Amino acid sequence: MTDAPEAKGWFTRLRDGLSKTSTQLTRGITEIFTKEKLDAATLDELEDLLIQSDLGVATAERVTAAVGRARHAKQLDGESVRAIVAQEVARVLAPVAVPLDPPESARPAVILVVGVNGSGKTTTIGKLAETYRTAGLKVVLAAGDTFRAAAVEQLAVWAQRTGAAFVSKETGADAAALAYEAYAKARADDADLLIVDTAGRLQNKAGLMAELEKIVRVLKKFDADAPHACLLVLDATTGQNALGQVEAFAKTAGVTGLVMTKLDGTARGGILVAVAEKYRLPVHFIGVGEGLDDLEPFDPDDFARALVGLPRVEKTYEF
Repeated sequence: MTDAPEAKGWFTRLRDGLSKTSTQLTRGITEIFTKEKLDAATLDELEDLLIQSDLGVATAERVTAAVGRARHAKQLDGESVRAIVAQEVARVLAPVAVPLDPPESARPAVILVVGVNGSGKTTTIGKLAETYRTAGLKVVLAAGDTFRAAAVEQLAVWAQRTGAAFVSKETGADAAALAYEAYAKARADDADLLIVDTAGRLQNKAGLMAELEKIVRVLKKFDADAPHACLLVLDATTGQNALGQVEAFAKTAGVTGLVMTKLDGTARGGILVAVAEKYRLPVHFIGVGEGLDDLEPFDPDDFARALVGLPRVEKTYEF
């Protein structure tokens, strides 16, 4: 009998998940910085590579400027350039790495989860339920995606797996009415947290967006501050389309924070940097798989180093 393989740690899974992105960046940086002459043309090549890797124009310019300053102080090779890229990316991301802490003064606190079809909303809700149940909170899940029976069934499975209470209605029922009933149940049960799923909405469908606004209005009848968080779930594989989704949902639902899913296996992991640079919305969690433990609080340093294929640097703390 052989021993089971040791489970990989979070950073290893993150770096493995981002390997397509990091391989693309590493190969390009190595090719550029094996040249003898590090001139303006070389830096332009680096900037183009970073833009093509979905990091965004502003971040690409910032990184290139940092590399340009460093080349006057020391001889640069591919690995040292990757370290500079990681350092600058971490600086861009640090301000948006914010934990999602439901307010203790609200009972229940309400998290509304929005996003387009296929972004991983329902799975993310299940993982969030596990996270907060493990932390000792009493959680209620509301199946607000009433258009798809499969979505309701999937959320029911997650509720059972995580021990959360579950509220649903028949297929095609009014989603705002469902949100109303779910809040009433959560309050009657003295729950700490209500997480409301919504239908996957294309950001250019005005009618569907209007329904999302109706859900928000209904929740505010119970609590003027509800929803206390509105999370937009973004699929990393969509690349630049994520930027348009953030803008559309921010206007309609008052998005307060982001969750980036499906970072495993995509060559577009850099889009998280572009989103953070442009919109400055908190990034609460990132996901690299379908398991309960594949959603983790966002750490900018870990993400930045995994993005360029560098090992994790253990953090030291001064007291």
